[in-house]
Amino acid sequence: MNGIAAPIVAVESAPNPDFLGARRTVSVVMVVYMTGAALDESVDRVLKDELIDEFVIVDNGSSGADAAGLRALAERDPRVVLLSGHGNIGFARGANLGARKATGDVLVFLNPDAFLQPRCIAELVREIEGRPVPCIVGGRVLNADLTEQRGARRGDITLVAALLSLSRLAEKVPAWKHHDVHWEGQPTPDQVAAVPTISGACFCMRREDFDCVQGFDEKYFLHVEDVDLCWRVRQMGGRVLFHPKAEVIHLGHTSLTSPLRVEFHKGVGLARYFRKRAVGVTQQLIAWILSPVVVGAAVVRPMMWRLRGRAG
Repeated sequence: MNGIAAPIVAVESAPNPDFLGARRTVSVVMVVYMTGAALDESVDRVLKDELIDEFVIVDNGSSGADAAGLRALAERDPRVVLLSGHGNIGFARGANLGARKATGDVLVFLNPDAFLQPRCIAELVREIEGRPVPCIVGGRVLNADLTEQRGARRGDITLVAALLSLSRLAEKVPAWKHHDVHWEGQPTPDQVAAVPTISGACFCMRREDFDCVQGFDEKYFLHVEDVDLCWRVRQMGGRVLFHPKAEVIHLGHTSLTSPLRVEFHKGVGLARYFRKRAVGVTQQLIAWILSPVVVGAAVVRPMMWRLRGRAG
């Protein structure tokens, strides 16, 4: 698609009206690292959902109080499986570790600062059944004020599109508007729709889907692994679907980790992603040359946030 926004294509619902009567088991996988105050509510909402058979928490590193709380939770609730003691191995490796440990037929990946809304899991699980393999169904990710979050549904993230989006030039320059990969400003579809990329904050895959694409690429440490996963699903002829009725509130920026460090990893991930999907010597050369620019553009963002905050 070369970064050009395209209309969201609605697709028919998966043919599985009786899934609640004879459904497959569901495991939620959550990777935790210095999440902060949001963790308690996120965990509580997962455990209140009766459709969730198993909750695998991969603790990449929590504060003493949070770590103790997670251990106590695993001891008193048989649905909770806690994996800890391995240190901060990154999101992709942590998610794969959790998926291998999970026993469910359907895997739901959920961020620790994301709050499930009523029927979110039910809608995701209903929609994934009957789809060709591989398939991803992503939820509608909302901000705290219930507006759709930036990045919840996106176009094909190319090198040019990413640079123009990171710099916000795709928003500010009318002639480059078609390069904007963020589609949250488009009307919300009435039904499940095919999109190039969904948010990793909340999505589901059947185990056979996850195995088919060999899980997350563990060479990503933090961020962009979800973009890569969607791309590989599409490369294999699969479907990436956005579900407007499977809602989750995602706070974002709750981690106690420095925003500069987070954005650095995002830039490194994007640079690697563009090198990975580059075809031929010319594209590879361009991707390598522009890698420092991509990382630099990502790192500059938190600096600009601070400057704007001071200016305000």
